[in-house]
Amino acid sequence: MPTGTFRFYEELNEFLPKHRNKVDFEAEFNGRKSIKDIIEECGVPPTKVDLVLINGKSVDFNTIFQDGDRVSVYPVFERLNIQNVTQLRRVPLRRIQFIADIHMEKIVEPMRMLGFDIDFNPSYTQKDIIKISKKENRIIFTTRKELKRSKSVTHCTLMRPGTTIKQIKYVMEYLDVKPSPI
Repeated sequence: MPTGTFRFYEELNEFLPKHRNKVDFEAEFNGRKSIKDIIEECGVPPTKVDLVLINGKSVDFNTIFQDGDRVSVYPVFERLNIQNVTQLRRVPLRRIQFIADIHMEKIVEPMRMLGFDIDFNPSYTQKDIIKISKKENRIIFTTRKELKRSKSVTHCTLMRPGTTIKQIKYVMEYLDVKPSPI
């Protein structure tokens, strides 16, 4: 039976049993199978996968798993544009959305004018922001370190002090995103 080493990254671990979370694990499979079939057998929906590396090389879902392969499976990359690397689809799953806390109010309208999807409501509590961020996969913009450090927060950018223009440039460089005016 073909055996290989597997590693699933970040949010993909939510679909795996705890003993396989954030660690390399050995697995064996009966017969000749595509990497997509194996990912599904592990319990991870291929629609959540944005990049698969076998032995360090990007592959598509139809690639046939070979005995001894080392497979790394990644979700959507938010800080890295992988369009020139991924073999899975023409356009990566990456769809960046944001939510801003009350301290980031000045950045909201200029970012919307640049075509970014940014949720903001001055009445949102910290709990509201975290809940919406998790539910809608939104990156939180905040200046509060305690919010970023919260165990409930999965996607957050700690904004540096500066002008609104400097903060927007920082976001675009840090997350590798470009404006897309509507």
